[in-house]
Amino acid sequence: MRLTTDDPVWDVKEPFTTCVVVTPEHIDEFGHTNNVNYLRWLEKTAWAHSEFLGLDMQRYRDLGAGCVARRHELDYLAATYAGDELTVATWVDENDFRLSMWRGYQIVRDSDHKVVMRGRTQFVCVNVVTGKPTRMPPEFVDAYEVALKRPKQS
Repeated sequence: MRLTTDDPVWDVKEPFTTCVVVTPEHIDEFGHTNNVNYLRWLEKTAWAHSEFLGLDMQRYRDLGAGCVARRHELDYLAATYAGDELTVATWVDENDFRLSMWRGYQIVRDSDHKVVMRGRTQFVCVNVVTGKPTRMPPEFVDAYEVALKRPKQS
């Protein structure tokens, strides 16, 4: 059964979610999902959330600024296998509204609501031409302020 964004399994209320089905090409020599796939799913979900907020790559170019990953913290909590249906969640966890923000993540197996991964990524705002750090444009502040999810599930 697919999870809803108000399910109590989530660390925050109403995260942004996407769905993934583990396929045989995701499986490694140990017979479970290779860790690199989790990072790909987090990246895909983070981009989908940014696009949902109106901040796609074209908007980054138009504004001359974009957010790039600086640091990942990933905790693999349980293995997943071919055929598992997973819900990938993200939210803006912290934001200094100047240069840096953190996204939180969870991946949950739908069949038993088991949290299989938790993580965070620190993003830094950079100039899209030079790649150097730059202050977040007001459009970033507005979009990410709305998305900031501080309330924790009770």
